[in-house]
Amino acid sequence: MSKPRRPPWPSRSRSRSDELSITRYIDASPETVYRVWTERTGEWWCPKPWTTPVVEWDLKAGGRAFTVMRSPEGEDMPHDRLFLEVVPNEKVVFTKAFTAGWNPQVLSGEGCDFGMVAIMTFEAEGDGTRYTARARHWDEEALKAHEAMGFHEGWGQVANQLAELAEAEEATESQAA
Repeated sequence: MSKPRRPPWPSRSRSRSDELSITRYIDASPETVYRVWTERTGEWWCPKPWTTPVVEWDLKAGGRAFTVMRSPEGEDMPHDRLFLEVVPNEKVVFTKAFTAGWNPQVLSGEGCDFGMVAIMTFEAEGDGTRYTARARHWDEEALKAHEAMGFHEGWGQVANQLAELAEAEEATESQAA
């Protein structure tokens, strides 16, 4: 039986007035996608040619979610967040509103320093995973800023990078079995 063809690119949606989201089918199990999402984060977290040289995550509710993204010119952009919910192989939720210890974070509103909650889900679909990344914003101004800075293109590209790694890992595991 042949697998149904799914588009290899993320689709966009805007189901809520405060939310931007992308969704993409990944031809790998939710367990593989989640493992790559959590263990190989530095390889896919930001759109290439940017890199993520620092990933310090404590994957639990209340745990720290710290990353440093580096521009091609060498400029570092640290992002300190807090995990709100972690359900292995199913869902990860984090926010910029707090840092570790539930300390409120003052956000400048400049660049990508605005209030939001990110919700990532890994849902079984056929032989693969429906990966959905949502960003819910405090207000319309933050949503518009995030959209204008290239949310769909950037988060779409990282979803593709994640898919490439997860599908390759799943293929390697299948060949080894």
